[in-house]
Amino acid sequence: MQQLQTRNCAVSAALEYLLPTAQRPFNYMYQPPAGAAWQNAEYERAMVDIRDARGVAAHLSVDREGFELRGAPTAMRDFLDQEQVVGVYYPEVAEIALAATGASRAFVFDHLVRKREPGPPQAFGRRDGHRPGAAGRVHCDFTVASAQRRLAAELRDPNAASKVQRYSIVNLWRSIRHPVLDAPLALCDARTVAPGDLVASDIFYPMRNGEIYQVLHSARHEWSYFSAMTRDETLIFKQFDSASTQVARFTPHAAFEHPHAPADAPLRESIEIRCLLVFDY
Repeated sequence: MQQLQTRNCAVSAALEYLLPTAQRPFNYMYQPPAGAAWQNAEYERAMVDIRDARGVAAHLSVDREGFELRGAPTAMRDFLDQEQVVGVYYPEVAEIALAATGASRAFVFDHLVRKREPGPPQAFGRRDGHRPGAAGRVHCDFTVASAQRRLAAELRDPNAASKVQRYSIVNLWRSIRHPVLDAPLALCDARTVAPGDLVASDIFYPMRNGEIYQVLHSARHEWSYFSAMTRDETLIFKQFDSASTQVARFTPHAAFEHPHAPADAPLRESIEIRCLLVFDY
């Protein structure tokens, strides 16, 4: 298998953006009820330049650009073992998140293992009856409202939640097998995202409903990725921050088809962890 030869260079690739709509967008992640559509909005695949940020990785910050890459070997042996993920990996990533942000408490609240399937990345990685694939639609996992609900759920005490001055939610993303060549994760510099680019949207699951931000295209957006991420690296990026100034708040992201991926590149397998961080608990 050939290796990528584009390290520290930019590539041009398509990312799927939401088109302007007068309706509140929704997406079903399972077979919708009879007569209901899978989604009610339209999308465009926009070509964007995505730089390989390997060369500047040491200068990136989750609180400035909204993302950073950390060397972080893991004691995990099997990421498909639920008990091992919760018992071994959750504490590992909590420590990484605390070190990267300076928060005082970390609450790891869920994880998702993804396996890339042939073809373009699907909207939010939806694959009926299969493990979720790579998510190719630009989005942020939390809105202001859904982040507030997550804070209340994790603290389990409305009085305690009301006293928190600052909290954030981060995602920690890692390859679980091969170096990632075919469907890397692209991240948008949070400083280039305007509030008007973010559109609150519903996402429906069989047992619950969620609220995320989908994203409108803007020529201001600056995109990055990290080439050939290995199992010993963790990408940490901001999903939400209650601080309204001075720090990154939202980091849009999506998987993309790398135009120079080798034809025999192994399909990407990754795990993502979501973690609530409290700074003054």
